[in-house]
Amino acid sequence: MYQRILKPVFDVTFSFLALVFFLPLFLLIAALILIFNTGPIFYLQNRAGFKGQSFKIIKFRTRHNVANEEIPDLTFIGKILRRTSLDELPQLINVLKGDMSLIGPRPLLIEYLPLYNEDQARRHNVKPGITGWAQVNGRNAINWKRKFELDIFYVNNCSFLLDAKITYLTVGRIISGHGVNTASGELVEKFKGN
Repeated sequence: MYQRILKPVFDVTFSFLALVFFLPLFLLIAALILIFNTGPIFYLQNRAGFKGQSFKIIKFRTRHNVANEEIPDLTFIGKILRRTSLDELPQLINVLKGDMSLIGPRPLLIEYLPLYNEDQARRHNVKPGITGWAQVNGRNAINWKRKFELDIFYVNNCSFLLDAKITYLTVGRIISGHGVNTASGELVEKFKGN
């Protein structure tokens, strides 16, 4: 009942209220990107969502290279957004649209879909999230094998209590700055399969 009914209702309600609450900050960040950078405010990229369906993830653009956000060339504003995880704020729109959940495995690149083994592919049995069990247990500091293990743990144990724990740990990490996005522009090594 939680995963089918309560979680989606909470996702939509919270993301709507959060977007209203953070609207001034949202507009300020958009204005700063427009003033100090060239190109679009948002970075859109196809990611694999629920059941492996493609959707466009929305982030504030943090890099100079408009065509390729994967090149490590962070803007001044981008470094601040990455350090504070504010580049993820527009994903509340993805949650409102139903592409994502607040909590779940992070949505990965479409190109990874054929590389998963049967167990790893189960990460798509739930909606991807803005934060998740892997994010509060090492994020980019852990290897792909461990990330997938943590994702599958979440799929197998999704509950209100686990989501509450992930929310609590996420807030703590954002406040402390521990385990949030690096501002250095370093890229995570791509998943190459098993």
